[in-house]
Amino acid sequence: MSAARNFDDLDYSHAGADAAASAAHEQTAAGPLKRDLVAGLEKGLAVIEAFDQERPRLTISEVAVRTGLTRAAARRYLLTLSHLGFVTQDRKMFALTPRVLRLGQSYMHSARLPRIVEPELHKLAFALKEASSAGVLDGDDVICIAATNSGRLVSPALQPGLRVPAHCSGNGRVMLAALPPVELAAWIARQQLSALTPHTITHPERLNTEIARARVLGYACIDQELQLGLRTVAVPLRSYSGEVVAAINISAHASRMSMDQLVEQCLPSLLQAQAHLRMLL
Repeated sequence: MSAARNFDDLDYSHAGADAAASAAHEQTAAGPLKRDLVAGLEKGLAVIEAFDQERPRLTISEVAVRTGLTRAAARRYLLTLSHLGFVTQDRKMFALTPRVLRLGQSYMHSARLPRIVEPELHKLAFALKEASSAGVLDGDDVICIAATNSGRLVSPALQPGLRVPAHCSGNGRVMLAALPPVELAAWIARQQLSALTPHTITHPERLNTEIARARVLGYACIDQELQLGLRTVAVPLRSYSGEVVAAINISAHASRMSMDQLVEQCLPSLLQAQAHLRMLL
């Protein structure tokens, strides 16, 4: 029942009903209203996200620059996080503590998607004797939510919780292929498309072509774009209603398998897993 109908039932004025309907439409189209959000929580999480592999230790000023906060605000958030045990301080430098892992563990232990996908990844790794992982699109990156291997260490990036650039990963390509054209164009336009290896595609038009190819074929191939020696074939995971919610892949070392061999030997099993998971998602 719409907000406007609720107001009519209470015999409010038409003006009040129109205002409520407008507010409801705004909330549906653009997310929750600003007054319903807790700005402090948003900024506190932004401070945590300011730390990464390149900058594991930051000063107050560096956190302020990375988050867009004032130096005084950044200091208060860092001191609060330090008091809560999420941040440690060494003179002027701040760093995250292992307690931050609780946030990720809460997702891994409670979310339905990793629990559904993980058994299928184990089947793939056991049958194909190669590594398999699943990921979801998060902004410019893909976050690995589940991973397994056959005892072969293929890549340190294939483990839950790690982020990789979506533009040069198999899981990223097939999920980008599911975006509406306008959203995809905007996504590509804001990317820096940095080269992780000499094989990484960094030209927007060529990237768009490869994403279109993945859309037509139903799978994506990544040949040493993310990491030298790493080849990957990936397929999207769709829910029962057809929405792309994640992606899964098979990865192999380039010294053991060519790209054509990877597709020929592993894609059929990936497609079977895709069909099975669609009935569960």
